[in-house]
Amino acid sequence: MIRCISPIDGSVYAERDTLTFDTARDAVNRAKEAQTTWAARPLAERIALVQAGVAKIGEMNDEIVPELAHQMGRPVRYGGEFGGFNERATYMADIAQEALADIEIENSDAFRRVIKRVPHGVVLVVAPWNYPYMTAINTVAPALIAGNAVMLKHASQTLLVGERLAAAFHAAGIPQDVFQNVFLDHQTTTDLIAAKSFGFVNFTGSVGGGKAMERAAAGTFTGIGLELGGKDPGYVCDDADLDAAVDTLIDGAMFNSGQCCCGIERIYVAEQHFDAFLAKAVAIVRGYKLGNPLDAETTIGPMAHKRFADEVRAQTAEAIAAGATAHIDTFSEDDGGAYLTPQILTNVTHDMRVMREESFGPVVGIMPVKDDAEAIRLMNDSDFGLTAAVWTRDAARAEVIADQIETGTVFMNRADYLDPGLCWTGCKDTGRGGGLSIIGYHNLTRPKSYHLKKA
Repeated sequence: MIRCISPIDGSVYAERDTLTFDTARDAVNRAKEAQTTWAARPLAERIALVQAGVAKIGEMNDEIVPELAHQMGRPVRYGGEFGGFNERATYMADIAQEALADIEIENSDAFRRVIKRVPHGVVLVVAPWNYPYMTAINTVAPALIAGNAVMLKHASQTLLVGERLAAAFHAAGIPQDVFQNVFLDHQTTTDLIAAKSFGFVNFTGSVGGGKAMERAAAGTFTGIGLELGGKDPGYVCDDADLDAAVDTLIDGAMFNSGQCCCGIERIYVAEQHFDAFLAKAVAIVRGYKLGNPLDAETTIGPMAHKRFADEVRAQTAEAIAAGATAHIDTFSEDDGGAYLTPQILTNVTHDMRVMREESFGPVVGIMPVKDDAEAIRLMNDSDFGLTAAVWTRDAARAEVIADQIETGTVFMNRADYLDPGLCWTGCKDTGRGGGLSIIGYHNLTRPKSYHLKKA
């Protein structure tokens, strides 16, 4: 049994029985059989069906928004995820013809030589709870468009999301065995991967979960895409637009209760701007309204689970004990459980866990730096590498800095955004692989060469 415990009040919001290994294996076999027929359909038809499924999710949005509040705590005032969900799926649909086009080397009287991109077969998508629709569609849409069958295993915290996606895609006309939402425990998932059930596995989650995926796939030669932890930095240069920087970086640190894959978890500010930046940041956070996410007045909801809030509290308390300064007094709505006061820390160092380990919550450490070199050194002093945000009025300077940052994406004058036209990727303990963009299609297919001698 998998249960979703609502962060609103700790009650059981949803629960589902998990599949046995034999039942899950039967589902895989049905997917494999259905995939060959699906891949034989014209690409334009597959694109249209996926787009129709995406539109069906949009029609459900009024129901989805409060469901998300119940499942993972995001305030209803923000309206759900359909904007980003639709943007990503639409972009991948728009580039599919080009991304999946044959690479023709020769077509003469003597030879036809061409490289085609062919689907892996069955793709397993293991999706996280923090942005449950947008993170899933990153892989689901292009995988289906490319001719794969997809099995979606969603996080226990967002049990209803996979069912919504299945209902939408099936209503749009995608065969039930081509897209399956499955409830699997960790052991069954491991056993299926080890049994070579999938042509490709995409996992978004913890570093520990990524290691478990690699261990399960060891020796199977199954392709794996991993987006794991992050400790994303922001750097405010001496020539930055300070108001824009503080507004965006603090929002990037606190939105969704800090539970963003590419959320800002540490900020480095040119020392001459440090005091002004801090004052503006503190004013913003003190203005937040912590509360029930179903309340339209709430601007920051509970964390998705009490255990996640406990980890943030532990990192914060350790930092304060080691000399950090906390700037936000405890909110009256902070219940010691999932409802957690957002926090800004200064006098922090990289000896503190809050500046080194993923927090994934509404806490950010801010440090002054004397120049670009010090900022680059500190940004790179991390086991993770997903995104980094550089704030400057000089694009050439930003690119020089970006070239030296060990990360998957570098932003200039923005943060916490996923551009579907660019490869979503990471380095170091953040994982490997790449989603979205033309590279996303390359990872969800394999090259196949044809050398045809005509005479």
